[in-house]
Amino acid sequence: MSESPPLSVEGITVRFAGIVALDNVSFEVEPGSIHAVIGPNGAGKSTCFNVLTGVYRASAGTVRLGDVRLTGLRPHQITRLGLGRTFQNIALSPRQSVLENLMLARHLLTRAGFVSTGLRLPNATREARRHRARVCEIAEFVGIAPLLDVPAGLLSYGDQKRVELSRALCLEPKVLLLDEPVAGLNAEESRTMAQEILDVRAGLGISVLIVEHNMGLVMGIADRITVLDFGRCISHGSPAEVQRDPAVIRAYLGTGRGEDAAAAAQLGAPHGEAAQ
Repeated sequence: MSESPPLSVEGITVRFAGIVALDNVSFEVEPGSIHAVIGPNGAGKSTCFNVLTGVYRASAGTVRLGDVRLTGLRPHQITRLGLGRTFQNIALSPRQSVLENLMLARHLLTRAGFVSTGLRLPNATREARRHRARVCEIAEFVGIAPLLDVPAGLLSYGDQKRVELSRALCLEPKVLLLDEPVAGLNAEESRTMAQEILDVRAGLGISVLIVEHNMGLVMGIADRITVLDFGRCISHGSPAEVQRDPAVIRAYLGTGRGEDAAAAAQLGAPHGEAAQ
């Protein structure tokens, strides 16, 4: 796969009935990088994701994938252009098999029309075989190939998360958006998911944008981090830079030296360095 284009977020502002959910937020997901958006509850992380994928309309600002402007497009148009996402709350069809759930993602990539598909004309049949083969490749890559015939609702929560990741990859995204990929997972499942995210970047050349509360995951795999608080960007940089930023420490736990040390521990920085 060729290198992903940059995803540029420029001055995004979102207002809901006078409440400013995002205030002039800007950052860039560099090609082939893992970029995390973090912040306390209510910071605007989910709103940011919903703007990027066209669920919410921004009051101001622009979003671009390479040279293509995404602002104002509908979700299915943005998906076709190269943004694929998972959801914080699992959104699989529980009675359908894993294979059927993954094939649903190929719908946007299908060229055969309704009539040719319904009549099983040769061109539609060939295309369906190609899509199925690609789905099986992705399932093998993520490690869920043995589960393809199992109804999604019978899987463990951790495996359902992996199916969601696979389904997003079946969209052939240029940038993969992961909304709290390890929420609800135990330590071992979280380590597995972290490795799979790294494998996606390394093996498929896809840029990854993550919203996540698990600071161990974020600090362990992210190349760059953007920190939001009350809808504003308060810090941006490498994990080491963000760990030591007093504004980030105050946003998480408080303003006193003792509280700063506790926040530094939560963010993964040595107490002495962050509290100086």
